[in-house]
Amino acid sequence: MHHLLTKRKYRMLFSSKRGARPGPKGPAKELIDAVVEMKRRNPSWGCPRIAQQITLAFGVDIDKDVVRRILGKHYRPESGSGGPSWLTFLGQAKDSLWSTDLFRCESLGLRTHWVLVVMDQFTRRIIGFGIHQGIVDGPSLCSMFRRAIQGQSLPRYLSTDNDPLYRFHQWQANLRVLEVVEIKTVPYVPLSHPFVERLVGSLRRECLDRTLFWTTADLEAKLREFQRYFNEHRTHAGLAGRLPDSNGPASPISLASYGWQKHCRGLYQTPIAA
Repeated sequence: MHHLLTKRKYRMLFSSKRGARPGPKGPAKELIDAVVEMKRRNPSWGCPRIAQQITLAFGVDIDKDVVRRILGKHYRPESGSGGPSWLTFLGQAKDSLWSTDLFRCESLGLRTHWVLVVMDQFTRRIIGFGIHQGIVDGPSLCSMFRRAIQGQSLPRYLSTDNDPLYRFHQWQANLRVLEVVEIKTVPYVPLSHPFVERLVGSLRRECLDRTLFWTTADLEAKLREFQRYFNEHRTHAGLAGRLPDSNGPASPISLASYGWQKHCRGLYQTPIAA
């Protein structure tokens, strides 16, 4: 106790506040409100994603550490609510290299659906999805690919992994007819197929693990909604916060007046001009 009183005495004697310089001004209240509201509406977003979305929407350059401090002080979660390799060289020219991958998901009636996802290596843009219920064979795989790329100009190269489904004669013949060169990844090395593997993980975490579907048509509709959100509204760390379908920074909106746009049936919300 005596030691604490002694420290308090000398602090009062020698720590006069007169002449002290004011500290740096913190973020404006409007910016704090926007950051907190964005986190509240998108609980799974981290500080880097929120900082990128704020910069995209409002034209305000904000660091992820500032976002972290704002959330630490002002945000309280609601109750009940966690490198590319040799393919990069081939993907330096826009639309020259696409990547594709297959994964399975189950409907509410426990019917197995296969999804073929195709993305552009350079822009990270989702080209499309092909969906098939039941067992996949050569003709159905070709049909899924045609469904995924409908209306798109074909690339020079297509990156695929070593899944046995890509060994079907019909699949290889279809690529020869389309004059697309298939590039195989390194076996048992996921880093040789990084972007589409990350896309499948994001698709599961941000969409399929948080929603249910009944039929093939229902699944296709929800994947199309995610494709629009992913390409046109979701910032990407690998693109320095830009959007896959963006040609440049959008006109910033005012922090004094803005609204919220829902995506993926309300799973995510981003700010828009009021």
